[in-house]
Amino acid sequence: QVQLVESGGGLMQAGGSLRVSCAASGRTFSSYNLAWFRQVPGKGREFVAAIIFTGTTYYAEFVEGRFTVSRDNAKNTVYLHMNSLKPEDTAIYYCAADERTYSSDSSYYYQESTYDYWGQGTQVTVSS
Repeated sequence: QVQLVESGGGLMQAGGSLRVSCAASGRTFSSYNLAWFRQVPGKGREFVAAIIFTGTTYYAEFVEGRFTVSRDNAKNTVYLHMNSLKPEDTAIYYCAADERTYSSDSSYYYQESTYDYWGQGTQVTVSS
């Protein structure tokens, strides 16, 4: 069982930067595929970014180079660095984990169903 706990959300002004973190339990963190999704009220979860166990990263198109996903295997933590925040980035941000499943089809990592473990989410609000 993997437990994920997000932190670092908050209220930011448009154009600002924020880093959200997700601490994970488990002895095999380095083998996890990790992702960030976000959700606004009334809509489903939306893929934001992923970093798989090889270190390869994937991003949603709307990120447009503004966000960076990274991981620190020594700290069992994954990060999402968000720059140039926009009001439309307002959402609850969730981290998710999958235990070392590899697919040559990159779209696999964009799918919510790929991930078995989820955190409780952290609210990010961007004001205009």
